Amino acid sequence: MSSWCYSAFFWLLSLLVSSILWYAVVPLRDKLAFGVVFSVLFQELFRFAFYKLLRKADDGLQKVGEQDPNASAGVSLVNNKHILAYVSGLGFGIIAGAFSLINVLADMTGPGTIGIHGDSSNFFIASAFLTLSFVLLHTFWGIVFHAACDRKNYVAMSLVVGSHMLVSCLTLVNEMRPPMYAASLVPCYIVMFIMMGWAYVTAGGSFSNLKKSVHCSGREEYALN
Repeated sequence: MSSWCYSAFFWLLSLLVSSILWYAVVPLRDKLAFGVVFSVLFQELFRFAFYKLLRKADDGLQKVGEQDPNASAGVSLVNNKHILAYVSGLGFGIIAGAFSLINVLADMTGPGTIGIHGDSSNFFIASAFLTLSFVLLHTFWGIVFHAACDRKNYVAMSLVVGSHMLVSCLTLVNEMRPPMYAASLVPCYIVMFIMMGWAYVTAGGSFSNLKKSVHCSGREEYALN
């Protein structure tokens, strides 16, 4: 629970820094693309900073375990480092999703009819699906990014940042008139499923394990019936 809160706090710090930059660069305040690009860069920078903080804490516990004879051997934050990566990514995703829907939910509370002024009536449902994809993507990005940092796999780290930049910039097409929700939703979900498979393999999953879990769940359901 504490790791989730800490990762959410780091995402809020990235939002604060990107907001300060947006406020400072007056000529580009009305350029949404400027804010999107630097927001993604700061989010990934703070994702890396949170990774370094977790590893420093884990290394400190390891040293305490080596020096303290009363401490159990191999002291660590968790036995599986992918759990911390998962919680970290989930914290990023939930807080990002909450902030992305705040204004949308605020608009829904007022009186009126969706699309009465010619706007798309699909705005709210498209926003909900986009938010869902970003919550899951942040979770998968966290797993892949932390594993890539552990292995010093700079290609994987770049792909995480690049895919984050890609799906974020794709949302800019929703500002067009008429908005092209399909042009952003379909690629976002394609990237999400690709990252889901990558994160699954990174965490130690395999196709044979997936088949076994499906087979076991089927047997349990049959036994219950």
